[in-house]
Amino acid sequence: MMRRDRIFLVTTLTAIFSADLYFILLPKLRIIRQQSGHLCSCGHKNFTLPRHGGLASPQLSNWTSAPPLDIITSEPDDGISKLERLFSHPLYNIQTPLLGPEERLLQAEHLMEYYRRKVSRWERHMKIYSGAAALSNITVIEHEVTFDPDASWVKFHLGINRYALYSRDDPAIPKLLKESQSMTVVSADYTQDEKALKGACDCTQVVKPSGHHLKLALKMQNFAKVMFKPMRQQRDEETPEDFFYFVDFQRHNAEIAAFHLDRILDFRRVPPVSGRLVNVTGEVLQVTHNEDLRGVFFTSPANNTCFFAKCLYVCKTEYAVCGNPDLLEGSLSAYLPGLSIAPRISIPNPWIRSYTFSGREEWEVNPFFCDTIKQMYPYNSGNRLLNIIDMSIFDFLIGNMDRHHYEIFTKFGDEGFLLHLDNARGFGKPSHDEMSILTPLSQCCMIKRSTLVRLQLLSRQDYRLSDVMRESLQGDLLHPILTETHLLALDRRLHKVLRVVQRCVRRLGEDEVITRDFVKSTSRPQTVTEMREVR
Repeated sequence: MMRRDRIFLVTTLTAIFSADLYFILLPKLRIIRQQSGHLCSCGHKNFTLPRHGGLASPQLSNWTSAPPLDIITSEPDDGISKLERLFSHPLYNIQTPLLGPEERLLQAEHLMEYYRRKVSRWERHMKIYSGAAALSNITVIEHEVTFDPDASWVKFHLGINRYALYSRDDPAIPKLLKESQSMTVVSADYTQDEKALKGACDCTQVVKPSGHHLKLALKMQNFAKVMFKPMRQQRDEETPEDFFYFVDFQRHNAEIAAFHLDRILDFRRVPPVSGRLVNVTGEVLQVTHNEDLRGVFFTSPANNTCFFAKCLYVCKTEYAVCGNPDLLEGSLSAYLPGLSIAPRISIPNPWIRSYTFSGREEWEVNPFFCDTIKQMYPYNSGNRLLNIIDMSIFDFLIGNMDRHHYEIFTKFGDEGFLLHLDNARGFGKPSHDEMSILTPLSQCCMIKRSTLVRLQLLSRQDYRLSDVMRESLQGDLLHPILTETHLLALDRRLHKVLRVVQRCVRRLGEDEVITRDFVKSTSRPQTVTEMREVR
C-alpha cells in the first residue's frame, strides 16, 4: 500500500513538473532567446531589419525594413508637431513598388470614358427635367456642371490600388477634403440603398435596413459625389446605457474621426471624409429632383428647416433633423468608384454579432472559434485573417460594435485589403472599452508586424495617439470633432490592444504571434513582378 502511494505521488509530481516546464518555463526561454536577437543600439537614423529578418511570405503585401519591436526610440522635442514627426518617421515613409496595371483598380482611359458617358447622361436628364419643370411652373435652380479629368476626386479614384485607397503622400486627398467643404452642391438625392427599399420597411425587424438611416447623396459642381450624414447627436452626448449596438445613433463626427484615425494607423482603408455646414434649403431642398425627398421637408415650430428619413417607422417629425434655421452640420464621405466599373463584394464578418436581443454567436461561447476559422477558405491562407484582425483593432479603438460585414474589391481577389466603411456608430461611449470587439485578436493571437510596430510607436510620448489625433482633427472645418474624453480613450484602448498582444506572445512566443509582413527596402522602387522573382 505504501509503495503504491509513493508511485502515485511520484507520477503526480512528474506530471506537474512536465506541465510547468511546457507551459511556463519553455515559453519564457523562447522569449529570452528571441529578445537576445533584438538587442542593438539602433535608433531613428540606423533603421535596420530585425536580426531574425527574412522576406515576407508571398501572400503578404508590405515592403520595408522593420525595427525590432522594443527599439522604436523616442525623439527629442524639436518644435515640430507630433503629427508631422509621425508622418516623417521611417514607418510612414516606406518605399513602395511601382504599380503595374494589375495592381491598380482602374485604368485612366477606361475611367475617363466611363465618366464622360455619365456626364452626358446627366446633361440629358437635366434637359428633360428642366423642360418638365417649366411646363409645371416649378422653379428649378440650375448650376453649371463641369467634368475635369484632373479633379481631385478623379485622382482619388485613379490612385486606388491593391494595397490601399490612397498613397501616403497623395496630394489629391487634402485637396479633395478642402473642396468638399466649400464646393457648390448641384444635386441631392437619396442613396441607392434607400431607393432600393422604396419606403417599404419591416417594422418587426430588430436590425433595420441600412436605407432607413438619414443620409443623402450630394453631387458637386465638378461632378464629385459625396455621402452626407447629418448631425444627430451633440459632441458631449454618449450612447445611452440601455441602447443595443444595432439601434445606436449614427454620428457624423464619428465618420470624420474614423478617417483621421485610419490614416494615422496607416491603414488607408477609409474613404476621405470631411465635415461641412450644409444649407438644407439651398443645398438640398432646392436642388433635389426627387419629389419623395422634397416631400419629407417641413418647417418646425421654431421656424427651422427640417427633414426626416423615408422609411415608414421613422417617417415622423420627431425623428427629423433640423437646420439652424437652415445650416446643419454633417459629414461628407467621398464615394468610391461605381460598382459597374469597380465591383465590390460584401462578405459576412466571421465574428458577426447576433443582432437579436438575447442570442449569442458561436465565437461568443467557443474560445477556440478561431481554430475553426483558420481551416476555412479564404482565412486558411494569405492575409485575409490578418486584415480581419487589423479591422478589429480599428473598431476597438473607435468603439464600433456594428461591423457585421466587410467589403473588398473583386479585382484584387483574396489578397485585396478590406474596406473600413460605415463607421458612424463609433465614438459613442468614451468611458467603456468593449473588449469583445478584440476577440479576433485575442482568439487567433496573430498580428502583422507592421501593425504592431505602429501601435507601439503611437503609444510613445513623442507620438501619442491622442495628441496626433487632436492635431489631425484640428484641420477639419467642424473642429472640435471629438471631446477630450474620446481622445484620451484612444490612448487607454491602445494600451489594452498591446497588452492582449503581450499576453499572446508570452503564451505562444513571438514567432507564432507576430507575422513578419515586411521585406527589405531597395535602392530603387521594385515592381511587384520583380519582388516575386526575388522571392
